[in-house]
Formats: sequence, structure tokens, C-alpha cells
Amino acid sequence: MEYHERPASFRQARLNPFDRGEEEGSPPGGKTPSRDELRPELFSSKSRNQSLDRAMDLGLAEDHFSRPVGSFVASDIEQLKMAIEECKRLILELPEHSERQKDTVVKLIHLRLKLQELNDPEEDEPNLRVLLEHRFSKEKSKSVKQTCDKCSTIIWGLIQTWYTCTGCYYRCHSKCLNLINKPCVRSKVSHQSEYELSICPEIGLDRQDYRCAECRTPVSLRGVPSEARQCDYTGQYYCSTCHWNDTAVIPARVIHNWEFEPRKVCRSSMRYLALMIPRPVLKLREVNPLLFNFVEELVEIRKLRQDILLMKPYFITCKEAMEARLLLQLHDRQHFVENNDMYSLQDLIDISSGRLSCSLTEIHTTFAKHIKLDCDRCQAKGFVCELCKEGDILFPFDSHTSMCHDCSAVFHRDCFYDNSTTCPKCARMTERKHDDPPDPKDK
Repeated sequence: MEYHERPASFRQARLNPFDRGEEEGSPPGGKTPSRDELRPELFSSKSRNQSLDRAMDLGLAEDHFSRPVGSFVASDIEQLKMAIEECKRLILELPEHSERQKDTVVKLIHLRLKLQELNDPEEDEPNLRVLLEHRFSKEKSKSVKQTCDKCSTIIWGLIQTWYTCTGCYYRCHSKCLNLINKPCVRSKVSHQSEYELSICPEIGLDRQDYRCAECRTPVSLRGVPSEARQCDYTGQYYCSTCHWNDTAVIPARVIHNWEFEPRKVCRSSMRYLALMIPRPVLKLREVNPLLFNFVEELVEIRKLRQDILLMKPYFITCKEAMEARLLLQLHDRQHFVENNDMYSLQDLIDISSGRLSCSLTEIHTTFAKHIKLDCDRCQAKGFVCELCKEGDILFPFDSHTSMCHDCSAVFHRDCFYDNSTTCPKCARMTERKHDDPPDPKDK
């Protein structure tokens, strides 16, 4: 085995800060007093300042702790720990907000960075890791302070390597990656895109065997050995590591009670709800049809969505509308141009706050203006009431019109009644069908 000579500066840094010999004020004759003998002198300001300078020299000089060939030994880390403790003690004793105290704090930070570098030497970490359907991407941000979802401690981006799952945004230290036992929530969203629609379906701690529903850590309501925290979404109890008292809007409370107050949920429920919130999986007409009788905003939004679906055939056959990409104004709510009965949780939140009504009314006005005023081709696809043969050109999304459900002809609402009035267009089509001779191929 080949040994290398360590630099003189490193050997000097290895010296005990209380043991520097005659160069730094040792007694004549070169005899160095023991640490216990020096302890009373630390309470004098002169001696304390000298000791502080010696302690903070460790790791701050340019050549101190420069990485030599080979590795550091345990005594190097111990000396740094001693210097850090000395720094911390002196910070408390120095005058508050003094310049010397501020300088000492800065030097303490440098010492801690040196200690962290020795404890966790840099290694080449992969940029992408795949574990339990998580796709962990190595983070490059050094200034953002995050909390590790595995060990619940702070991630110091300046000195620690950390990863974030690109699917569910699970964050953890690189050293915690191999300890993860929770699968990615996005896989659950992909395979099971539906909400729990019972309000806080509690089963009780006894059914959970007095253990956390996720990690199986023993819990109790008394907090011994660990506090039991209930998730308002699942109704189950979790430990403080799996439940950080995060809050979220509960879908079941919105659908049944029209209640939007955020409730405490566990970490996995919070991620699941965050990923599900834009997905249109709520069919209110089936889950709670009576809600439309009590929430006027829902009725207004339903009418706007029905009108937009009636406008869609005009746009997909209009060259100008396709070039203007009018339908892309609803790109963040694509389901609005596909159906009128599916809602996302975000839709309901925006309906309650009034934001959706304002934005959708503006889009509805833009669409109607293109069809009725700006585009000649779309105007030519309008209707004339065949019952009264009076008035302007009619469109199916006009508020004063009615449409035949069989042939989609449009009439004035006062002229046409769904069951009591015969549609002239349907009558013509029926008569034409009887007059035309049967096709021999149909026999």
C-alpha cells in the first residue's frame, strides 16, 4: 500500500486548538498545559478571544482541510466538533448584535459546512432513479429549503443531494432513497381515477390495531408512543411521520354539503387529491342531482357548457375559427367541449369562488360573437323559424330559442313546444321518406 505525505498545513490543522505550543502562548519550556488546566482561563475575555481565533482557524484557512490523497480519520471530525461547540458557546457570551458575534456566526457556518463535507463526501449520484414506480429526478436547486418526506427532516440543498419524484412530487434525501416503501401516488391516479365519496369514513383505531394505516407504527390518541392523527379524506389514523397536518378540500364534503373548508389530511391523501383535482371524474347528475336545485351557480355553468357544445359544430367546420384556435381558449378544461355533465374538483372550487362563471361567460361571448357577427360562413348556418317565419336568424344557443331533438331545427321558444307542436322539418322528412320508392338492395 502506498502512503502519501500530508501537507504541513494539514498537520498544523490536526493540532488540538488548546495545544499549539510556544508559538501560540504556551508556558516557557514548551510544556503545554492540559485542557482541564486551561478551563478556568476560558472565562477571561482575552483568553476566550484567543481560543475563539484558534478554534475558528480550523477549516477556514485556504489550506486547512484541503482534501489530501487518502481519507480523513475520526480525530479530524472530532476536532471540528470541538471547534463548533466552542464557537456556539462564545456566540452566546458575546454582546448581542455585535460585529464580533456576527463574524463568529459566519465562521460557525463555515465550520459546519466543513463538518458536513467530511461526514457526507460527495459522490457521483445518478440524475434519474426509478423506485416503486417513482421517477426520482436529481434536484439542482441549492437555495430552496425543503423537507424530506421519508425522514421528516430539513433538506439543506446547499450541502445535501436530494431527489423529487416527477409524478407525485415526493421529496427525499439521496440517503433516504433506498428506505422508501411508499409507491408513487400517480400510479394510483392512473389505475383508479375516482374519489372516496363518503364523508370521513372512519373505522376506528381498534380496526387498525392501534397502528398507523400506512407505516404500521404504533399510535394512540394520547400521543404515546406516537400521536394518532386522523385523515379527513380516508377516515383512517396515521402517525406524525405520515400525517403532517396538511389541509385539502374534501370532494365528498363538496358534493354532499357544498362545503369547501380545507380539512387535515395525511401526506399520501394530499398528493392524491392534488393530482386528482383537475381530472373531470365527478358526475354530479348521478351522485347528487338535488345539488342543482340549491346552487344557482351550477345551473348557470351547466347552461353555458350546453351552449358551448352547441357552438362546437360551427367551429370545427369553420376555417377561420380553426385558424384562430378558438376552442383552445378552453385548453385547461378540455372536458367542457366534450360533455356537459362531468366536473373536476377544481371546477367546483372555481364555481364556488365565482372565477369560473366570469371566465366562462367571457369565452361564451367571444364564441357567440364569432358565429353571429364576425363570420359569414357561420351566419349562413343559422335558422329561420318555420312556424312564424318572422324575426332574425336564429341559433341553437340563443336564450329565446327551442330546438327539435329529432332534427335539430331551431324555432322561437314561444312558437315551438316540445310535445304539443309538430316540427315542420320532421314532417317533411317523414313525407319524403314515404314518397320515395324502396331501394331494391334493401330487400
